[in-house]
Amino acid sequence: MTVRLTLISPATSEALRDVRFDDESPLDPAGTARAEAAAAAVPRTARSYTSPSLRCRQTARALGLRPEPVPVPALAGCDMGRWRGLTLDAVAAAEGEAVAAWLSDPSAAPHGGESLRDVRTRVGTWLDTLSTLPDEPGPLTAVAEPDVIRAALIHVLEAPDASFWRLDVRPLSAVHLTGRAHRWNLRLGSPLE
Repeated sequence: MTVRLTLISPATSEALRDVRFDDESPLDPAGTARAEAAAAAVPRTARSYTSPSLRCRQTARALGLRPEPVPVPALAGCDMGRWRGLTLDAVAAAEGEAVAAWLSDPSAAPHGGESLRDVRTRVGTWLDTLSTLPDEPGPLTAVAEPDVIRAALIHVLEAPDASFWRLDVRPLSAVHLTGRAHRWNLRLGSPLE
């Protein structure tokens, strides 16, 4: 069975604009408007999922995903522990060595939350379970946090964990994956129509 999955990153929120570790802030008005405008470009799917975060759920709603997206705990963004809600600049000023460790060591979790390696493992396990669905599910869509999409891509490409920081996931961007029996492919480029 081949699984076709489109991962969509959420629209902008105040936390994203402030370069702040997510604290469940809602989409900003511009993000909501952009998601609503992009709704027509979202492919029809048999099943849809979302990260449990408020901004992912709101993005899915603004995109008009049908059927109603199911929040999936495995698609949650990285647990940032005590850094949650703080800006990267504030954390770097207070805990410079800890930030440097977090940015250079995928197994580090100086904030008391999850390491990036843990996120990759969690997301990769979820991806691989999709190929065990009992029947051909048809196209799938998931609105997921940027770090979840990075983790998925690293898993799919079997890339080193340090590649996490080399992937740029912009708001309301889509990544297309196809998979079968725990073997995934990244589909790049779509015909311009």
